[in-house]
Amino acid sequence: MNLSFHIGYRTYRQQKMRVCGSIPELGGGEPVMAKEMACTDGEHWSLQLELPDDIAEIEYHYILTDIDGKVTTEPWDRKHRIVFDRIASSFCLYDYWREEPKNIALYTSAFTKNLFAHNESEPIYEQPDRCLIIRLPNPRVQKNQRVALAGNQACLGHWDTTQAKLLRPCGAAEWEVYLNADEIRYPFEYKFFVCDETKQVCHWEKGSNRVLREAPSETSEITVISEYPYREDLPEWKGAGTVIPVFSLRSEQSFGVGDLHDLQLLIDWAEQTKQCVIQVLPMNDTTRTHTWRDSYPYSAISIYALHPMYISLYDMGILNDPERMAYFREKQITLNNREDVDYEAVERYKTAYCRAFFEQEGVTVLSGNDFKRFWEGNRKWLTPYAAFCYLRDQYRTADFSKWEKDAIYNPLRIDKLCAENGPAYPEIAYVYFLQYVLHTQFQAVSNYARQKGIILKGDLPIGIHRTSVEAWTDTRYFNMNGQAGAPPDDFSAMGQNWSFPTYNWEIMEKDGFAWWKRRFGKMSDYFDSFRIDHILGFFRIWEIPLDYVQGLCGHFRPALPLTVGEIESYGLTFRKEYTSAVIHRKYLSELFGEQTEVVIDHYLSPIDAEHMMLNPFCDTQRKIQALFEGHEDKASRQMQSGLYALANEVLFVEDPYESRKYHPRISASQSYRYQELTEAEKTAFNKLYAYFFYVRHHDFWKATALNRLRPLVATTEMLVCGEDLGMIPDSVHEVMEELHILSLELGRISKAFGQEFSDLKTVPYYSVCTTSTHDMSPLRTWWKEEPQRTQRYAQSVLQGTESTTNECTSKIAEQIITEHLHAHSMLTILPLQDWLAIDDKLRRKDARQERINIPADPDHYWCYRIHISLEQLLQASDFNRKICAMLSRSHRTNTIT
Repeated sequence: MNLSFHIGYRTYRQQKMRVCGSIPELGGGEPVMAKEMACTDGEHWSLQLELPDDIAEIEYHYILTDIDGKVTTEPWDRKHRIVFDRIASSFCLYDYWREEPKNIALYTSAFTKNLFAHNESEPIYEQPDRCLIIRLPNPRVQKNQRVALAGNQACLGHWDTTQAKLLRPCGAAEWEVYLNADEIRYPFEYKFFVCDETKQVCHWEKGSNRVLREAPSETSEITVISEYPYREDLPEWKGAGTVIPVFSLRSEQSFGVGDLHDLQLLIDWAEQTKQCVIQVLPMNDTTRTHTWRDSYPYSAISIYALHPMYISLYDMGILNDPERMAYFREKQITLNNREDVDYEAVERYKTAYCRAFFEQEGVTVLSGNDFKRFWEGNRKWLTPYAAFCYLRDQYRTADFSKWEKDAIYNPLRIDKLCAENGPAYPEIAYVYFLQYVLHTQFQAVSNYARQKGIILKGDLPIGIHRTSVEAWTDTRYFNMNGQAGAPPDDFSAMGQNWSFPTYNWEIMEKDGFAWWKRRFGKMSDYFDSFRIDHILGFFRIWEIPLDYVQGLCGHFRPALPLTVGEIESYGLTFRKEYTSAVIHRKYLSELFGEQTEVVIDHYLSPIDAEHMMLNPFCDTQRKIQALFEGHEDKASRQMQSGLYALANEVLFVEDPYESRKYHPRISASQSYRYQELTEAEKTAFNKLYAYFFYVRHHDFWKATALNRLRPLVATTEMLVCGEDLGMIPDSVHEVMEELHILSLELGRISKAFGQEFSDLKTVPYYSVCTTSTHDMSPLRTWWKEEPQRTQRYAQSVLQGTESTTNECTSKIAEQIITEHLHAHSMLTILPLQDWLAIDDKLRRKDARQERINIPADPDHYWCYRIHISLEQLLQASDFNRKICAMLSRSHRTNTIT
């Protein structure tokens, strides 16, 4: 088989064009082995190959090499592809150098496999002996539309659109048409248009006609011309959706907590209201203690396993024993009558039901071919996860350091533990069974969403729990001596300490970030889009020493800590004591009030006549935490809080990796130590602080993030979004824009310096706009909590609307949502609580019950559940029609008009 490649690209002297492909003859995917092309005029490059006839397909791309060895690849990482689906002696390929299209987000699976998905298995009805195939990328074609080709040829009706040739889908957002090469007369002028099923023109591509001035090949049997993308002349595509944790859903069939059946009902509601996105919170297993403390969805014990509470029991199957079935129905009614989720009761009774069903059907399920295929495809993570669950329950702790011989993961021991003939296998098999049921149910829901044109958007936590499967099996990837968190922000004045280990990124990079790529791959089993929680963690993470409970004395990692010389160059004489927790006696009463003398006598030691420090038995926050464990009275809590604050009284944090280098303590100007500085010292400290946090790391963090995120984003077809709230370096926006990662924009929190509220009409198009997040008060609660600020919002954002009450009325809520729907963002995704706020009949009576999380509280109980069932929501016709109308007016329905 003869195969020729052709590409037009103007090169500089001594530059070479090469083809790098998936077959050995093209380097086997290795750029250094790519095949050099020939060129005589510096622009038209070609390559001839003789290949075996049994090659089925080739993926390839073009690369430029300079004399100095510099390699430039096509900016668009979408590979060229040729499928040899018919026998022919010669193939001739004409390509173009692929730049990234402006509408690149529409080439993600959110569109190609969902909103604008087409049947790629459509047969080819016409294959002439000498064939001219024209291919065209065009992602924005609705399911009831097609791409057509019109032109100045008899076979195309001489521009008669009723005789135009329909293109067939041949790949993700790609279309092709087969023409008889012997019938084409040159010059060949043509143009594409999108039509409906009756060939009525919906819209033409813009610009002048495309032209082939001469025959591409006189002898080739198959000539394939890859055209530049369809030149659409349409308004920017926009959509809308809802965000809600799955556990917060409620239906007549659910069992005290939202489950996968409820998610399917929510898909029905989204379709009915013309929305196109449902965003959920993480759904991974978080079971460490079998208590309510496991309710925190961002603290997973596995990056792969789903939480068993999301199993739809009745979709799984009915118990044969009518008495047991009646017992569980009674428990279901009791749990569903609660306003919130009783996590422990839900786990207890849903586990009992699952075990009963496993006893009844487990042998049959595990012997089936579907299960065997699931197990083979997931065994690498499923086996250690099942062993982890077994050992956790045997030792009554998820802290694997207490698992005696199994404290250090040993694959051979675990394989033996999980062997089918071993004593532990019944429990191991039960874990397999649960994950199989979850997988099959979730895949069914995912497929259902795609059929309905609803994008499921997942949530990727930035961290893992330090007592998780991955921390046990892949220890090398994690720094167990640090704690991940976030610096102080509007959500938490003390910062946040998530207690997760930080990452050893240097080790992760050595294997090409394989761990992260596997995470992304698992997400794509169920989702077509996902949100990277705390995307700032890919730039730098806030790392807190293990001795601290709060987040104030953390530092960014990686970072460029300051030397003593650099600190003193700003005019501040460095003293080592700035890194030790010291406080002036005059401030103690502010922290401890009437307990001041008790604190001085028992917990503090004098350094000099004016200053004091913590005694050794309480000189860290962890020691203080242990001292007051179990003491819940007000006096004890006040004393503990004061001692925590005293432990934060430093101006600099010493870097744990580079000796004699230092980080200014975050928010140090709020400390008592800062108040003791002279005015000159304060001025010097302020200058170095501003330089350190807002200037010094810009290029460093940008390069770090690109190095980590670029290869990860390139491996997924999903639409990638990022949560970029908080203390945001300028480089974050630059990186997200370069990698086409959608940012998060809130109307009530502006990212622009000196601007209180966002101008939603000027936010980036590649962004997600929302009214609130799960870490914030929903609209109605916010309106009550910050009346002065919401009054300013009403006057400045809602076009002069004045709120005469602290109540966020349905009218005000509707105005706020309308403002967000008309944002420039590609997506507006709103919390379900805020959607319900526009309807007086449906909104919750007590808005305070709508809060999902309080970030400042590390022991928060995640138990929010919507107060109405999804069946009721589906029947709320007036409310649903109102949403449809709002989306229609803002041009955010899931159709093109």
